[in-house]
Amino acid sequence: MGKDLKKIVISAVNFTEGGPLSILQECLEYLSRDLVNSYEIIVLVNDERSFDYKNIKFYSFPCAKKSWLVRLYYEYIYFLSFSKKLKPLLWLSLHDVTPNVKSDIRAVYCHNPAPFYKLSLKDIYLDPKFALFNLLYRYLYSVNIKKNNFIIVQQDSFRNKFKRIIGTGRIIVSSPSINLEKQLHFISGIKNVFFYPAFPRVFKNFEIIGKAVEILLKQGVSDFQVMLTISGSENWYAKYIYNSFKHIKNIKFLGTQNRDKVFEMYNNSSCVVFKAGDMGNPDH
Repeated sequence: MGKDLKKIVISAVNFTEGGPLSILQECLEYLSRDLVNSYEIIVLVNDERSFDYKNIKFYSFPCAKKSWLVRLYYEYIYFLSFSKKLKPLLWLSLHDVTPNVKSDIRAVYCHNPAPFYKLSLKDIYLDPKFALFNLLYRYLYSVNIKKNNFIIVQQDSFRNKFKRIIGTGRIIVSSPSINLEKQLHFISGIKNVFFYPAFPRVFKNFEIIGKAVEILLKQGVSDFQVMLTISGSENWYAKYIYNSFKHIKNIKFLGTQNRDKVFEMYNNSSCVVFKAGDMGNPDH
């Protein structure tokens, strides 16, 4: 990497598993393939030993997930001095929070819908951790948000939410892109396999899927299988979903799956279920 190259900093100190880690990995693959010859790429992660990109420079922040106080210290205090030292062209924060940094261009990727979800008392009981995130993120999203040159989201509905906060413009919708060589290998001869890869949070609406299955079975439709990536042991909400629908043979609880297994399930399914729509309304 040339010393005179302009720097791009990617901050992802909180990404260690699941969908967020997949986002980081796809970002790294793009950077390593297309930008390393034009820019010096610096990535802030939880543990650099988890990544193998010789043309990218990593910094580890293993304490970032130990507590929110440590995380906020990094975002609002440490990264300011760190950015002054690096002097980047672009600082992209991949995990919602807009840090205090000095950079020619600032961008944040917002993917957590917690601030826009309307909690019910039932939600608070089933997922108290998410309830705390709902209150915390509502504040954290607003801190420094207008200092970004660009805000990146996954859905138009999410962009519309941010328009109410910062006005029009500067909001980029970057929908997930998955390229698969579609070779279906239907599970146990069942042609209608529905796959819902999601972590059990109340806004993921697993109960809607369960109720839909019950309706289909009552109507005599049974030639299908629904695959859920929860086991029932992740949290209270997961336990509630498992206990509510464990008696239904058409619903299979797979538990957490790694990225390779998720992509395998994509190929083994006839339909992938995706939670979209207005995140402020749990009935959608």
